[in-house]
Amino acid sequence: MVGFKVVIVGGGSSHTPGIIQSLVGNLDRFPLQKLVLYDIDPDRLELVDTLCQSLIAKLDPACVYFTTTDPKEAFTDIDFAFAQIRQGGLKMREKDEKISLEFGVVGQETCGPGGMAYGLRSIPGVFQVIDDIRTYAPEAWIINYSNPAAIVAEATRRQYHNYKILNICDMPVAIMLSFAKMLGLEKYNDLDPVYFGLNHFGWWTKLFDKTGEDRMPELKEKIMQFGLAASHDKHHSDPSWRHTWENFKEILTDFPEFLPNTYLQYYLYAKECVETSDPNYTRANMVMDGREKDMYDQVRLIKESGGTHEVNLNLFNAFGDFIVDVACSIAYNNADRYLVIVENNGSIPALPNDAMVEVPCYLRKWGPEPVVIGEIPQFHLGMMQQQLAAEKLIVDAYFENSYQKALEAFTMNKTVPSAKIARKILDKMIEANKGYWPELR
Repeated sequence: MVGFKVVIVGGGSSHTPGIIQSLVGNLDRFPLQKLVLYDIDPDRLELVDTLCQSLIAKLDPACVYFTTTDPKEAFTDIDFAFAQIRQGGLKMREKDEKISLEFGVVGQETCGPGGMAYGLRSIPGVFQVIDDIRTYAPEAWIINYSNPAAIVAEATRRQYHNYKILNICDMPVAIMLSFAKMLGLEKYNDLDPVYFGLNHFGWWTKLFDKTGEDRMPELKEKIMQFGLAASHDKHHSDPSWRHTWENFKEILTDFPEFLPNTYLQYYLYAKECVETSDPNYTRANMVMDGREKDMYDQVRLIKESGGTHEVNLNLFNAFGDFIVDVACSIAYNNADRYLVIVENNGSIPALPNDAMVEVPCYLRKWGPEPVVIGEIPQFHLGMMQQQLAAEKLIVDAYFENSYQKALEAFTMNKTVPSAKIARKILDKMIEANKGYWPELR
């Protein structure tokens, strides 16, 4: 069988080993003719390449594998690009989080002012990647994994009409792995969800198993009794994530109708999240001292052992199976159903057609076909409308170079208590993001 030609954009990421592990583990249904790791940072590429050599050795000998910093070499004649870039790296994430917390506002990667700051950094980087791919492989599918997915998806909708671009997020997968575990099931896709929302901002309304039974009532009872079990990924078991899993039960207690995405804790309990955060040691620091350190340590052990050290790749599991599942459904026109981010177009009737929503979709060769969710309760609708307005305004700010629109976006976000604080955070973030953001006037 002739295989697919795939490039991992942001190949120097510590998430890349998890994706390669999934690709290697699924060669029977997604064979590879070419696998390329592309990154603008050659040092990071070398690290990941060293880390993954044991996996690469398991590829079909006929598969072409290489790393590169050259977009022409990376993207020429490819079928799929898996994009997971992080503009500014973890050091800029650290600034996003700490500036927000300095003013008593949620400091988190994709939520609150930090998420919008990250969005303004991400958009030009994602655009450059897409432009390069369209130059060298105009019909390649781009599976975009780059955060903050909601803002990036809105920007790519405006710039490219999302032609052969699919924005996805693995957080629902991570949560559904926990759901499956608690229900005695093996995989996240042993459950067929009904879900509505925006990225990192949504709710499960039903969870059907393979027999068609809705397991939601059973799962709610288990969560209320035992809390939400953490998924198997090592770094989802660290202290900050344990706190997140614990908060799930609190959200369900206060709002029992649906099962929430864990990120809703930052919007529903913003004050409490700030109070339990260390403004001097944020999630970015935890990642640097955790998953990033693990990567450097493993590479050091490989080099010290002359290549004989056996890498524990479970340290880097990034739910890569989801990307492979999505790619398979598109490549073979399987019409499998997954939670992805798409233009609304009536899926949630009360939201604008051009809203980028996260809902179940059937994935075909020509793209996603969203299901109709129908009417949703006023509470959930109101929260979504506010969040959607903030996301659209920050993308307006990017395209219009508008300070005013950025201020409106920061003010509109539910985690920010006042316009005065919004302005203070925005002004400080402008200084911190020089060279990354467009000039806001």
